[in-house]
Amino acid sequence: MLVALLVVAASAAPAHASPGDRIQDLGVPLQDVLLIGGTVAPGPDGKTVLWGASSGAPAHLNAVDPATGAEVARYDLPGAGGSWAVEATPDGSVYVGSYGDGRLYRWTAAGVQDLGRPIASEDFIWSVAAGEGATIYGGTSPGGRLFGYDPATGVRDYGKLSAAHAYVRSVSVAGGKIFAGTEAPAKVFEVDAVGGQSVELPTPPGLDPVGKWAYDVNAVGGYLYVRYGGATPGPLHVWDIAARQWVDALDQAHGLDVSPPDAEGRIYFVKGGELVRYDPRTRTTTSTGMPFTGRVANTRGIGWAELGLPDYPGKSVVGLLWRGLMFRYNPETGAKSFVQTGVRGEPIDVTAMSEGPDGRVYLGGFLNGGFAAINPQTGEREEFHTFSQSEDMTTHDGKLYVGAYPEARVYSYDPALPWNSTEYSPSPEPGPAANPARLFDFAADHQIRPRAMVSAGRHLAVGTMPDLGHLGGVLALYDGTNVTSQRHVVPDQSIVSLAYRDGVVYGGTSIYSGQSATPPTQPEAKLFAWSVAENRLLWEMVPAPGKPAIPALTFDDRGRLWGIAGGEVFGVDLGSRKVVSRVTLSASKSAGGQLAFNRKDRKLYGAHAGQSLFSLDPRTRRHAVLKQGPVHHLAVHRSGDVYFAEGSRLFRLQQIR
Repeated sequence: MLVALLVVAASAAPAHASPGDRIQDLGVPLQDVLLIGGTVAPGPDGKTVLWGASSGAPAHLNAVDPATGAEVARYDLPGAGGSWAVEATPDGSVYVGSYGDGRLYRWTAAGVQDLGRPIASEDFIWSVAAGEGATIYGGTSPGGRLFGYDPATGVRDYGKLSAAHAYVRSVSVAGGKIFAGTEAPAKVFEVDAVGGQSVELPTPPGLDPVGKWAYDVNAVGGYLYVRYGGATPGPLHVWDIAARQWVDALDQAHGLDVSPPDAEGRIYFVKGGELVRYDPRTRTTTSTGMPFTGRVANTRGIGWAELGLPDYPGKSVVGLLWRGLMFRYNPETGAKSFVQTGVRGEPIDVTAMSEGPDGRVYLGGFLNGGFAAINPQTGEREEFHTFSQSEDMTTHDGKLYVGAYPEARVYSYDPALPWNSTEYSPSPEPGPAANPARLFDFAADHQIRPRAMVSAGRHLAVGTMPDLGHLGGVLALYDGTNVTSQRHVVPDQSIVSLAYRDGVVYGGTSIYSGQSATPPTQPEAKLFAWSVAENRLLWEMVPAPGKPAIPALTFDDRGRLWGIAGGEVFGVDLGSRKVVSRVTLSASKSAGGQLAFNRKDRKLYGAHAGQSLFSLDPRTRRHAVLKQGPVHHLAVHRSGDVYFAEGSRLFRLQQIR
């Protein structure tokens, strides 16, 4: 558990204080370990270590001692936010492919070298695989390209593998062939590393590739192991490379990798919440009795190491899990253990915040997620927990509701009860009910982000964004027992903001999907009204022509509905269904923005296109920039204080009292 962040609260600001004088820096409320890509290979002194890339600003390449869990080395990856792609090559190099800027890095005994972007058009390297010597191969998005890199000759672009795909999600190499898997509908290609010729492998018998990714591809010991599905467990199909045919299928494989083979050609991987051994020759699976609990039980690198410990003779299976936990299993003795490693936590960007039912301010974060509660009197962080990436939060009916990525999951959290996350706690307490409790999700509707939530009378209203390759969000109403939902309330548009008044839910849309690689079909965002009692669309309009999204809506004390779209704030008279106020802050067409009404001073507070925090008087339309900076998220507390985030740092603008 991380030590709570302590901030000394300033005394109430005098009436003449400027906005700058009233702003407090509350520090970093969310901080945790997130390891995505990893491998097991020789480290700085030649001994086997667990290599893992931890997300951060910048990301870091970490080397961990598999016998003790201690940090052996830690290297900055400048310009990288994190990495799915970490691999060692036969010459002893370790390569890292980053997301965010699509950069490639190479570690050698001399340190880390930034090799730049292998392909200028690509901003995400999903997977890298070792070839001969120091050669590496990688798969990218959004162009769905395959590349190779040799320090002696530089980058080779193998091009786009499929005109219909934007992702080369997984890559592995064997016998001079590069095997590459795509997003849904899943395809696997075999590419000749020298000639560049590409052949598509047949789909496994009985498998429907629609909606499934070739998420993990691992060529090991003459077989290709392909896990079809997504981030959650799915079927692992086995392809005999020499015979060129699918020979087996294993259910409930977790991924992300399988181990190198043992002396008898058997591999280890996580299946159905347990580490198992699989023999591809006999097609038999053997239990190890080592459990892997929780929602995310994917290995982040798995291999073999000599530990030199009494219960672990010879070589043991070792690997990393996503929160920095290390696992170890010895096939000879059956010894097994989990050890917390010395990988350091990194600040997490805030993605959601809300006042809770207990008056505290709650925050959720990006990717590695996290969940924190801030005491509004002292500014202290009173609790922190591991949790999923949060898309939105809101208080309703005495509980805090949290929308989580992916699968557009919705949870309820009761602050009066102990935290007990059966999905995200390393060792959840048996018996007590889950808190947060997972209520429902919209995976069946191809949704990925529950981006908007609002208390709507006796209902909770939820608006979502769809997954890759899909358009059209869902509007859902939850009455505490049942969920009713409607997709395509506005055709081909996501629902990214919600407000409620007098039996009507008002929604703001976005022309974009929940994944940027999906091209929009609509020209501009819309505002709509939905009757809760009649469960039907009442009307829709375009309040901000040419803007792609309306990311925030709020009511003022006179019943006027306000929204933000790019650099424009607009007020709508609901009686006439017309925009009656319009304030232009800039010409931005950003899809981001925040807006909330403060009942203490009767002003609107907003985050403008990631550029600044501003206030706006809805009566006079006078507005002022309160702080320049990359503000993306904010919440107004009942005290009148405004909380806002710049990346991972939280600030408070104190109300004049």
